[in-house]
Order: sequence, then structure tokens, then C-alpha cells
Amino acid sequence: MHTPQDIRFFLGSNAPTGFYSLYDRLVDPYTDEVLHIIKGGPGCGKSSFLKTVASGLKEAGLTVEQISCSADPDSLDAIYIPALGTAYVDGTAPHVIEPNYMAVLEQYLNLGELYDCDALRPFKSQVMDMTHTYKALYARAYDCIAAAHSVVREISSHVVDETVIAAVRKRTRGIIAREIGKKRPGGTPKITRRFLSALTHKGHVAHWDTVDALAGRVYHLDNHFGLAHTMLTDLLEAATAAGHDCTVCPSPMNPERLEHLFILPLDLAFVSSDYQIQYEGPAYRHIRLDAMANSERMRHQKTRIRFSKKVFALLINEAVRMLGEAKDVYDETEQLMNPHIDFDGVYDLAEYHLQELLERL
Repeated sequence: MHTPQDIRFFLGSNAPTGFYSLYDRLVDPYTDEVLHIIKGGPGCGKSSFLKTVASGLKEAGLTVEQISCSADPDSLDAIYIPALGTAYVDGTAPHVIEPNYMAVLEQYLNLGELYDCDALRPFKSQVMDMTHTYKALYARAYDCIAAAHSVVREISSHVVDETVIAAVRKRTRGIIAREIGKKRPGGTPKITRRFLSALTHKGHVAHWDTVDALAGRVYHLDNHFGLAHTMLTDLLEAATAAGHDCTVCPSPMNPERLEHLFILPLDLAFVSSDYQIQYEGPAYRHIRLDAMANSERMRHQKTRIRFSKKVFALLINEAVRMLGEAKDVYDETEQLMNPHIDFDGVYDLAEYHLQELLERL
């Protein structure tokens, strides 16, 4: 088991429809206390600020949920400190965050003040060109992701029908009876939404360490044909009806469908694998959902399915290539700006916030 502090998620997804954001779900406005919205452009030290604060809090023994950037999984876009009901989030494009309850919940943190604007002004045309190139590369990547998603849907349509769905639901009822039990009255359970994985310039990246941190028992679900969504939806309904807090993880390729589920009070996780990424951690049970697909249809469509898998892989590889080129352009923009940013000011501000947070313990 990893320590409870090793919790990482994504809040953004490079999805078929473009950038899909869960950043507005980072905090609960009714129970959390402070959301710091960080503003500032490329290279101004947003991730450095977040990493410095997170590192100091972890050294003090606090659990810190760290939110990776889907454009660069080595960079942070947000941190959340449950014990303090406090979060810091990069509120700039594409995940723009603006206050709903200014002062009583949200506060601005403007790192843009640390730019030397006079020194950067001669580079205006260069920065604008790089920004346009960056956005164009992302548009091409999203086209590839949308096409790949269509291929996946076509594969599933060949082997999944109402009989298959009924079989999955029957299997799910057995798990509910064994693991969750009957409905019982109680307070309103909390449902937290996060992405466990994302398609990035490094390919598909999943934070499997988070599974170890949050769950002692893991059900591993085969999900090549998209059947996990049916099982997870029914499990979520049963778990919340029984009063259990849950963390649900949508699919980054199809955010309207569930891919993973954590039932926190039961120390239990349901984690799925598909064509994109494979869970290789220890599993309490392995549920072979793919075996429930229509075997006769699979035999008849074997050649077509094999071809579709190859097309899917080619499209995803091209999307990753575009994301990589976009990352290179963004890095060039940061390198241009870095010499004209007061990084001492960034770290001083991070240290100020860290000490302020520690004083609240």
C-alpha cells in the first residue's frame, strides 16, 4: 500500500469533443472553505508554486490530492487539501475558472504580476504566432481523437446487445449483494468526479498509484467493449443508496461513461482496462466482462474488429504526435518567457501560503 498522500487525478481530458473539464468539481462550495484561483500565462510559475506548497504540506503529514495537467502530466494544475477544505487551481485556459462566491469561497492569486511586461513586449508577435500554432495542433489532435472514438463505438456495436447488458447487470447484482448490501437511510452521500487517466503527449497515462492509496481491495474489469459503464453505474447507484461516499472516474475518451469507481468507506475500487491502457496492479477479483459479449457475432466480425483495432491505434498515435508537437511549442513559449519572470517571487509567495496553511492546523 502507498501512503494516503499518494493521490493523483486529472480534472481535464483531451476528449473527442475537445477539452473536457471537471475543474469546477474540484471543491464542494458548501463544505470547503477556500478556493484560490491562480491566474497567469505560460511559464509564470503556476506549477512550481503548486508543487512547492504540496511538497511542504506532505512533509507536514497532510494528505494532498494533486491534479495533473493533461497537456503535461509532469506538471500540476491544482492541489486539494481535504483536512483544510482548501484548494489551489490554475484557472487559465483551457480550464478557465471564475468565482461564483467571491471572497466567501474563491480568492484570486495573480502570478501574472511577476512578469516583466516591458521586457516581454518586443516578443508579442512571436508569442502570438506560437499561441496560434499551439491551438491549431490541438484542433488536429481532437479530430484524431474523435475519429478513434467512432471506431471504438463501432467495435462495441458489433458484439453488445440487450442480452449482453442483461448478463452484466445480473453479475452486478451478485456483487452488490456481496459487497454493498441493502439500502439504508442516512445522510446524503458525496459523489466526487475525477479522471484517473488522460490521453497526453506521452500517450495514455493513468495514476494507478491512486488505486493503491484509496482501496485495499480492487475488482479488475475487462472493458474492451465498454461494458464496465453498465456495471459501474449500477454499483454507484447501490453504493450511494446505501449511504457510501464514492469517487467516480469517467472515461477520458467518452466522459459521459464511467471507467472506474471508488467506494471509499468500503475500501473498495472497481478499475477497468481497455485498448488504451491496462491495469497491472494487484486485483482481489478479475471480472472478465468481455467474455459476456456476443460470441457468435464476435466470430462473424473477427476480421472487421481486428482491422478496427489497427485503425484505432493509428488514430491515437497521430493524436499523441500532435499533442507532442503542441507541447514542444508550449515549451518554446515558456523558455522565451522564463528569463523575464520573478521566480524568487513565485517561491516566496508559495512559502507564504504554505506557512499560512500550516498555521491553520
